Amino acid sequence: MSEKKYQEVKATTMGGLTDVPGILVGNAEDKSGRTGCTVILCPDGAIPGVSVVGGNPGTQQTDSIRPGTKEEPVKAVLITGGSNFGLAAASGVTRWLFDQGIDLVPIVPTAVIFDLVFAKGSIPPNGDLGYAACQAANTGQIAEGNVGAGAGATVGKFYGRPMKGGLGTASLRIPGGPVVAALAVVNPLGDVWDQGRIVVGALRPNGTFVNQTRAMLDGVPSPLFSQTMNTTIAVVATTERLNKAEASRVATLAQDGMARAISPVHTQWDGDTVFCLALGSEPSNLTGDAAVTVVGTAAAVVLERAIIRGALAAQCVKHK
Repeated sequence: MSEKKYQEVKATTMGGLTDVPGILVGNAEDKSGRTGCTVILCPDGAIPGVSVVGGNPGTQQTDSIRPGTKEEPVKAVLITGGSNFGLAAASGVTRWLFDQGIDLVPIVPTAVIFDLVFAKGSIPPNGDLGYAACQAANTGQIAEGNVGAGAGATVGKFYGRPMKGGLGTASLRIPGGPVVAALAVVNPLGDVWDQGRIVVGALRPNGTFVNQTRAMLDGVPSPLFSQTMNTTIAVVATTERLNKAEASRVATLAQDGMARAISPVHTQWDGDTVFCLALGSEPSNLTGDAAVTVVGTAAAVVLERAIIRGALAAQCVKHK
């Protein structure tokens, strides 16, 4: 891609997930600030989809939103730190939806990142933290970096020394078509790349990037750190009207954006998961395969930018 075209794409992806009408985002962190959770609320409902391609996922209620299940909208998706312990935070989201009269028996698809090493003994997100994230949810500008589920995120953990990761978001509107947006919590084993260069990743002792993909291809042995448990989780949302099968296909196409921004990606130590929320609030003239292809292509673009933004917005603190 030429520099001019790249800058044009970059300029059109400067918004966030809340640019999709009907979406609210809330973050909450524990007292240590080293772990947290991020909730995406859609009180009027959204048709969900999901794509899980990482080799070590930590998820909950994803079977309820796969194609072939009841075409029932969801009112929330949760991304949380704390590894499998953090799944408990979903109970707080469920309780909040019930308390607000939004849903009597809420389905809250949830995915976790592994941040236990960075969190260093902090209490994993629980129901109270999930509830607090819902209380904080709003339609305003989304904070990026070390907030919510991105509080304990790190990048580059197979070779060298990791750097901080975080939460990022981006959006675009297709002229004459739907809004497509993404939010990502960036916590990969791999490095984050932008325009063919590493911008956040594993560091050598002298502070230069290792380039973990090159190290693998060169046969460099890895020290196999105990912290090689990772995962990048994303939510893409659109104003387009989709069914569950179409939304899941969009989530799969969006994974291409993750692959462009992270390398290596989808490894056996990553639980990479993308959710899709189709609100159908501004249905366009697109239908069927055309809608899936256009929205999925846009989703990959905004997810790529969200990942890069989340990594670059993180505090310049190296993992020790």
